[in-house]
Amino acid sequence: MEQVGAENDAEPVAGPDPELAATMGFSGFGKKARTFDFNAMFEQTRRTAVERSRKILEEREKKAAEKEKELESRCEGTDSSATSLRPVVKTSSKDSSGSESDDSSDEEPIGPPLPPQGSVEDSDDELIGPPLPPGYKGSDEEDEEDNILEEDEDPVKKIPDSHEITLHHGTKTVSALGLDPSGARLITGGYDYDVRFWDFAGMDASLQAFRSLQPCECHQIKSLQYSSTGDVILVVAGNSQAKVLDRDGFPVMECVKGDQYIVDMANTKGHTAMLNSGCWHPKIKEEFLTCSNDGTVRTWDVTNDKKHKGVFKPRSAQGKRVIPTSCTYSRDGKLIAAGCQDGSIQIWDRNMNVHTKFHCRQAHAPGSDTSCLTFSYDGTVLASRGGDDTLKTWDIRKFKTPLNSVVGLPSFFPMTDCCFSPDDKLLVTGTSVKKGVGNGKLLFFERETFKKVYEIDVTDASVVRCLWHPKLNQIMVGTGNGLAKVYYDPFKSQRGAKLCVVKTKRKERQAETLTQDYIITPHALPMFREPRQRSTRKQLEKDRLDPMKSHKPEPPVAGPGRGGRVGTHGGTLSSYIVKNIALDKTDDSNPREAILRHAKEAEESPYWVAPAYSKTQPKAVFAEVESDEDETDDKPEWKKRKI
Repeated sequence: MEQVGAENDAEPVAGPDPELAATMGFSGFGKKARTFDFNAMFEQTRRTAVERSRKILEEREKKAAEKEKELESRCEGTDSSATSLRPVVKTSSKDSSGSESDDSSDEEPIGPPLPPQGSVEDSDDELIGPPLPPGYKGSDEEDEEDNILEEDEDPVKKIPDSHEITLHHGTKTVSALGLDPSGARLITGGYDYDVRFWDFAGMDASLQAFRSLQPCECHQIKSLQYSSTGDVILVVAGNSQAKVLDRDGFPVMECVKGDQYIVDMANTKGHTAMLNSGCWHPKIKEEFLTCSNDGTVRTWDVTNDKKHKGVFKPRSAQGKRVIPTSCTYSRDGKLIAAGCQDGSIQIWDRNMNVHTKFHCRQAHAPGSDTSCLTFSYDGTVLASRGGDDTLKTWDIRKFKTPLNSVVGLPSFFPMTDCCFSPDDKLLVTGTSVKKGVGNGKLLFFERETFKKVYEIDVTDASVVRCLWHPKLNQIMVGTGNGLAKVYYDPFKSQRGAKLCVVKTKRKERQAETLTQDYIITPHALPMFREPRQRSTRKQLEKDRLDPMKSHKPEPPVAGPGRGGRVGTHGGTLSSYIVKNIALDKTDDSNPREAILRHAKEAEESPYWVAPAYSKTQPKAVFAEVESDEDETDDKPEWKKRKI
């Protein structure tokens, strides 16, 4: 140990080896590494931070003291202005000049100097805020700021309805709308089974969809929604199996169908009846929710299409099964809400599917379809659109009575929805109308008072779907006559419809603009035209010299065959049978005589049928009976008859 310590002590004494440094390419090779004392470094850092914070506190205290001095000087000026106005200006100027002379040695005054003279209006202005600079006459900036503040206070001025574009989905009801989180793509689904994809950045002024498909064949589309990341789309149709598509419409996953013969729906792997609604989890991008006419609300995972993730079974007050017509997640994803056909709204904890956490039995009229449930952005208010022509808001903490309610809002569709504005101050819904009777409207209500503050006449058909995107600040509306309208404002809205309306329509192809079709054949041109034959005799002579054109076909073979060719009646068995048996067509003029001529031979020497039944054929008893009847003619007539 002593030798090792001596060697270690001797290493730093001996300097770096110059040959080794030259070999390695740098001079510092072989030196001992520098050591650091972390405790000393931390202590120095702490002292520096304490000193810096002390300086900052001293500066703040100094600024606070200066502000207090200014406030005291202003208060003295206001007290003196209460007695007389003109002397106030003089004394204030003297005081200010005196204060300037007194404080000039220490430090300069903060802020602009007071005006030398002022009227009554100027003195009133001086009472509020810092003194105005000399020559101030006012500007338009304050008016603009006041207008901005008024717009912030008035939510109606934030409604983007100055411009609109119309997207033609089809001829039937647009029953589903979906926008991706970025607002770049819109999807529409309808009663015509079609799902159309609209790309705002790729569209021009012609407003044509870039893709159309039927993901669920002959089933009406009930709901469409992009996931929280925007990479997949949930499609809920009239069948029992929800589908998940990617952004371009290609299938990613399809839910499994349950066994409809099992009584307890919790024991099946999927839905067994028509779907009503569905939505994505707001936080977990792989999870989504569906509800069905089988009386269940199920959660699913995109990565597992073999079985549902969880089952929630709404029940009536008597404990019977109830059909959920709409479902949704809360904004934080911890609660699941369902509106049922008995008029109730039932809410579960996402992790506890046995008993409801909140429920309201008399939310809407029994027997009506609650078409939409949506939570506010702050997560405290639940809005419900009922099939009883009402719109209500609820505080789930006091779920017995609604906060506000509006009646007289017709709804003819089971997916008429409602939504909150991005600032959570307005609630929007649409109304339904019969064909040829009025226009469908988009109504805006204040969230707190439920006062109708605005309305938009959309079209002469029902307004089914409405969607207010928070990033674009644009409103999408689906109508009953196959239209999807987008309302926007050039100044208040962002991107979206603003991208496609500025693009001009693409020019039609030149081939489509031709007014007359020209058929040009190459042989009609002189250089490709074949010379006309002047005489047929010369042509025949040329053809005779051509071995291909003058070839004589070989005649059919007669006899047994020769030269490797099989004759018509060769020496095979099949050809012999065809020749002697199958083609023997003797014409019998009387078929009965032709059959009976073999009767005598068959009776004398039975060969085909009679020997097969010789052992099983019963004895003929009718001949004996007939002989007995002939002998006894004195018997009654009824005894002579034999049945």
